[in-house]
Amino acid sequence: MKKYTNTGSKDTRSGFGDGLTELGKTNENVVALCADLTGSLKMGDFKNNHPERFFQIGIAEANMIGIAAGMTIGGKIPFTGTFANFSTGRVYDQIRQSVAYSDKNVKICASHAGITLGEDGATHQILEDLGLMKMLPGMTVINTCDYNQTKAATLAIADFQGPVYLRFGRPKVANFTPADQKFEIGKAVQLTEGTDVTIIATGHLVWEALQAAETLEAEGISAEVINIHTIKPLDEEAILTSVAKTGCVVTAEEHNFLGGLGESVARTLALNTPTPQEFVATQDTFGESGTPAQLMEKYGLNAASIVKASQKVIKRK
Repeated sequence: MKKYTNTGSKDTRSGFGDGLTELGKTNENVVALCADLTGSLKMGDFKNNHPERFFQIGIAEANMIGIAAGMTIGGKIPFTGTFANFSTGRVYDQIRQSVAYSDKNVKICASHAGITLGEDGATHQILEDLGLMKMLPGMTVINTCDYNQTKAATLAIADFQGPVYLRFGRPKVANFTPADQKFEIGKAVQLTEGTDVTIIATGHLVWEALQAAETLEAEGISAEVINIHTIKPLDEEAILTSVAKTGCVVTAEEHNFLGGLGESVARTLALNTPTPQEFVATQDTFGESGTPAQLMEKYGLNAASIVKASQKVIKRK
């Protein structure tokens, strides 16, 4: 099995910040809007280098979305930045009406997603955002796994015409994808080949899936790991090709099992080739305060849970 090495843990929000900094130098149409969280979103370099293209909106997220939608009419490419909870739940009406329905070229960039936000607790830890955003017609939904992939995705969405939701996180996590990768929206990345079980993961759970695959290999179980960074449009071909070999699937995500990646995969399988599936995700619950590691352990969002789910689903074949 192909092995992956952590080249140095980094937070995915810094991947966004560095990508935005690069875009500031190469694309004069890129503008940035922030809701009083410049430091948390790592937008400081863009602000300092291009003050005429940075707009501090303050704690007025709905206004930020409306301004961003208006800016697209003049040919600008607005990147909005705040926490995932405030990027979606607080401003869903504005996103639906002014961005999605109007098909505006707004890039909604959301940090501190999921329970790995940690100590700020349930009021800030959104676990419903992927579902909210994927249900909007025309909305592209991306959830990256590490620093390198987040930077690559930030660069890629600037060239993509249409509304995008880009989700990333606060904690430092393993950085293991290539620094020079080409990010293809809607194209899954097969990380390992396997014959016994398909593990489809997104975001912070991709590294956990790779660790689980190594554990399973030691037990004589061959796991195929697929990184689904684009929740919508979903790479259905990659999913169906893999399960045709393995005959079962585990989905893993830092999100409620209702409405997330797992449900999208389940729909794909139900419509094409009904297949045993297990879900590693939060179980219709809010989060709580704690360190990211403590919360991932408590809510079963780790390699150990993926191993257990894989063992269980193989028995269902």
